[in-house]
Order: sequence, then structure tokens, then C-alpha cells
Amino acid sequence: MKKIVSGVVLVLLLIGTAPYSSLPLQVAPGRWAGVAFANDLEVEKKAGDYTIKIKMDNNPPIVGDNNIAIEVKDAAGKAVADAKVLVNYTMPAMPGMPAMSYKAEAKQDSGVYKAVLTLSMAGSWNIDVKVSHNHKTVKAKITVDAK
Repeated sequence: MKKIVSGVVLVLLLIGTAPYSSLPLQVAPGRWAGVAFANDLEVEKKAGDYTIKIKMDNNPPIVGDNNIAIEVKDAAGKAVADAKVLVNYTMPAMPGMPAMSYKAEAKQDSGVYKAVLTLSMAGSWNIDVKVSHNHKTVKAKITVDAK
């Protein structure tokens, strides 16, 4: 009997709160529980004489289009505006699935190199940023987990 009563009470509680389940819980005026705002994904890597800052607009990256912005600075900390920046992004082979490999050329826009990476499925992706400048080529590598 206790089990039946407990079950009925649980069902009534669930039914009674169902219309409100999609609303965030307001703890105090202006403060919400259960709502998270993630910053952009941002990674800074040293590559030879250069510092490469990689930013993605989704953190974590998502299946589909992800904007990437790359800042390249020389040893003196000055922005490099005349480099060629190529982004290779790959997902290693898995059982029953071949490796995937894509390229995007980042275009310079106001001192920042920009491209769009279209991740075709969820999982671990290797992103290699290759910077060519003054007859030198350097690489920065990161790994992301697309959701």
C-alpha cells in the first residue's frame, strides 16, 4: 500500500510541475539556477617565433558550422597581417568508419584570420593551424570534442 501511495504522490508531483519544467529556476531576482553561458573556446599556443591564439565561437564546438578566428603575433608581440593561414581538421578512423579530413583557408580580416569549420559529426577532432610567413611555416595543434 505504501508503494502505491508513494507512486501516486510522485506521479502527481511530476504532473503538477510538468508545465514549469522547461523554465529555468529563479533563485532570487536577476539570478537563475540551471542556466549556463559558456565563453568562446580560446587557446593560445607558441609555435616557433610566433604566438597563435585560436578562438572558436562555440564551446564546446558543435556538429555543423563553427567560426574560428586566429590571431598571429610575432616574437615582438606585433600582429602579423600578411601570413597565409590554413586550418586542417581531422577525425581519426574508428571501427567501421574511415578517417575524415577537411581544410579551410583562413582569410585575413582586420588583423584576424577567419574561417568556418564544418564538423560533420560529434566526437574528437584534431585541429592543425598552419601559418606561413616570411618563408617560415609553423603549426599549432589543438584537439576539441564536438557535441
